[in-house]
Amino acid sequence: MIELYYWPTPNGHKITMFLEELGLDYSIRPVNISSGDQFKQEFLAFSPNNRMPAIIDRAPVDAGEAITVFESGAILLYLAEKTGRFLLIDVRGRKAVTEWLFWQVGGLGPMAGQNHHFGSYAPEKIPYAIKRYVNETNRLYGVMDRRLTDHPYLAGEDYSIADMTAYPWVVPWQRQQQNLENFVNFATLI
Repeated sequence: MIELYYWPTPNGHKITMFLEELGLDYSIRPVNISSGDQFKQEFLAFSPNNRMPAIIDRAPVDAGEAITVFESGAILLYLAEKTGRFLLIDVRGRKAVTEWLFWQVGGLGPMAGQNHHFGSYAPEKIPYAIKRYVNETNRLYGVMDRRLTDHPYLAGEDYSIADMTAYPWVVPWQRQQQNLENFVNFATLI
């Protein structure tokens, strides 16, 4: 049984996508980030960066004590390795999956997240910040769109955790002030 500490954000959705794709048994433990649940000591005990999602795997492969994992990219890698799914085995395929996974967690997620923050949540609208993050989100959409020009999936020929990690970040394209007509190679996937 996987306990998923979750709130309905793009990072949370990545993990539910994986769990649902495989039909794994899991339970959701809400972490209401609007109420500050991510700062509670019991959550910080296994998610020290005070961010969700995080998981507790009560049935690890080694049959030992429960394993906790924080950070969405690490969770996806852990679950893919545990199940043997959505992480290619050959060296080139695995390299491609991890490149695109890290591309999302180091680029698309943070930039789109800042886009959301400055465009929707910041108490003061700062035009420079809004423009910078809208433009960077646009650039990253372009990177992904170019990759999908001649590959059906981000890592190549096979659907993987690379696709699961990027998808929830492009679903709110309107909120990110993007025009999907400019990204024909992934617009039909949304």
